[in-house]
Amino acid sequence: MNKTRILFWLPRIICILAILFISLFALDAFQPNLSIWQQIGAFIMHLIPSFILTALLVIAWKWENIGGIVFIIIGLGLSPVVFIHNYNMNHSVWMSLGIIASITLPFVVVGILFIMSHFYYKNHNK
Repeated sequence: MNKTRILFWLPRIICILAILFISLFALDAFQPNLSIWQQIGAFIMHLIPSFILTALLVIAWKWENIGGIVFIIIGLGLSPVVFIHNYNMNHSVWMSLGIIASITLPFVVVGILFIMSHFYYKNHNK
């Protein structure tokens, strides 16, 4: 595969994998003390971030530069929130940084790759 195809598909694949990873957290909604309808409702509510990220991926797929900027803002903007929340739960700086690296950092990388793809395609198709 040439560089253009790799740079085109890499941010999309990483973003899909990151969204699937975020979606795994929705499985917390299934608890034995709730009715099936309460569990389904809670599951759908837990999937709202995944739905939003999927909509942003659709936008980034069409407009890479806009999507790239949005993903970088989301990744960097949510990092302090995720860090503070996890630090208050586990009181470990390193564990909280590891959680940030697995949850928000992939979206920053995706954003950078979308922007790189946009400029690479723009410069090589003149």
